[in-house]
Amino acid sequence: MPADQTPTLSQRVGAEFIGTAFLLATVVGSGIMAEQLAGGNVAIALLGNTIPTGAILVVLITMLGPISGAHFNPVVTLVFACQKQLADKDSWAYVAAQVAGGLIGVWAAHLMFAEPVFQVSATERTGPSQWFAEGVATFGLVFTILATLKARPSAVAMAVGLYITAAYWFTASTSFANPAVTIARGFSDTFAGIRVSDVPGFIVSQYVGGMLALAVCVWLLGLKVGKRAIAAQAGEAASHD
Repeated sequence: MPADQTPTLSQRVGAEFIGTAFLLATVVGSGIMAEQLAGGNVAIALLGNTIPTGAILVVLITMLGPISGAHFNPVVTLVFACQKQLADKDSWAYVAAQVAGGLIGVWAAHLMFAEPVFQVSATERTGPSQWFAEGVATFGLVFTILATLKARPSAVAMAVGLYITAAYWFTASTSFANPAVTIARGFSDTFAGIRVSDVPGFIVSQYVGGMLALAVCVWLLGLKVGKRAIAAQAGEAASHD
């Protein structure tokens, strides 16, 4: 897309849909493949699930970031909406596209591996340690995005991919860190699945972690939110006139 051409809302929403679909196809597809090839070794299976997920994030953010910002995550969308970098009405469209794209990605993975398309996960992932882990995972993800945008915007794709790769291993929950991903994984009874009844606890923890990260970045990085963000943007625009 030419640098002087602003993407339309439909293009941005389309990028969020496609990106989230490919993200979930990778998460679930690599999980199925890893479990099939690991011979019962869960550590090897997790490694086989981790590396493709980190890699696809680098690819997706690099190619779709200039179009939609490459959120692929309702928490990230909320963070940018709080900074008034995304209109409220547009943020709802983003979230709908992320959730729909996630489900399509899961179903595509099932089709590729000759699995039943429509499934409900039976994998239990619940309890205080899991919820805390999701809060930590999402805090770290949002902090990585905002701090890297401040320090070196061109490195965001690599930073996010590397962070998720690490967080798969240092968090007890294997770092879902994304409500759209969590919902979609509830409908895959595979290595990457999560029991549907456990989804709400993860999502609450993710939003809490993400908002705490935004609050820390407001203090640490001087980010603006709400009316202050609008005033800052207006002042910046006026300075360029």
